[in-house]
Amino acid sequence: MTDASLPDRTSIPESDLTELTTAFGLGKVLECRYLADGLMNANWRVDAATGSFALKRVTDAPRDRLVRNLGVLASLAADGVPVCAPVASASGSLVVEVGGSVWCLFPWVEGVHRRGVDLSMSEAVSLGAHLARLHLSLSRACARGLLPAVPDTITAEVTTPERAVEKSERLSAPVAAKGIGSAFDAAAAAALDKRRKLIDAYADRRPQDASPEGAHGWTHGDVQYRNLLWADGELAAILDWDRVGVRPYAEEVVRTAQVQFGVDGVFDLGRVSAFVGGYRSVVPLESSALADGARRLWWKRMSDFWQLEFHYDRGDHSCDDLFTADEALLHWWTDRLDQVEDAFAAG
Repeated sequence: MTDASLPDRTSIPESDLTELTTAFGLGKVLECRYLADGLMNANWRVDAATGSFALKRVTDAPRDRLVRNLGVLASLAADGVPVCAPVASASGSLVVEVGGSVWCLFPWVEGVHRRGVDLSMSEAVSLGAHLARLHLSLSRACARGLLPAVPDTITAEVTTPERAVEKSERLSAPVAAKGIGSAFDAAAAAALDKRRKLIDAYADRRPQDASPEGAHGWTHGDVQYRNLLWADGELAAILDWDRVGVRPYAEEVVRTAQVQFGVDGVFDLGRVSAFVGGYRSVVPLESSALADGARRLWWKRMSDFWQLEFHYDRGDHSCDDLFTADEALLHWWTDRLDQVEDAFAAG
């Protein structure tokens, strides 16, 4: 389920808001303001008689998984991880179903979202250390029975070049059917054509097996600047717990670095190394695992077209800008595969 319609995404029917404020015991609402920073879910700041809150309509996670994930946050907060435990409803539930949607509520935290390249080197180091401590805390939550046991082994699917080309060709069909189409259609058509050539040229450099290197365990799943709040040079809160799951730790380290420090079509490799160094100062992670994680993420980006699938399959254009930026970074990254992996391994 997605929030593709802008009017539906940015507004809450008055009757739904009344039901939500009653369910969470907020008292009189003074102001309810839509927050435009989110991509998948929709968020509002609610100023009420009882305080200020962040109200979230979750459209990208099953209800049972969301309840499980939210139930971990109090444990993480007790460990010193900068998170906000959710506000329970009057019935004691961490989620409320109103108007056919699932909602959760958090105390408001003051702070700003900062892209990775806007962080100082010391802040990049600090962010890496925060991620490591988060992984340790999730492991403790698992030991406390708040999360299922971690399997002894995990696998990571490696898309074949043939399958990647097949996906690109399927997406090219609706673009071609539009004829001239929009500027985005033209850019997508050109990008898909170039991507097929890249896949053919670099197929032999893809990961060769489905067994990622290094340790694995419970991870956040989407640590990136839109889900981080900073205040006075310190990380104030890690947000958005929809995608908590078991993954290789190197996968989350590399993905976080890519989203944080892969900006305007290039990697800031100095900050990548600083961030990874911060992580490894808390949790030892082998250089080989980081290099393997970087190669796997590169091939995933090479063989994946999720933003175009949102656009053409779901009619959801909220991630169009991400496709343009990620495509530029992919080409830059492909030209410097070894250099990027060295930056991760040296961190």
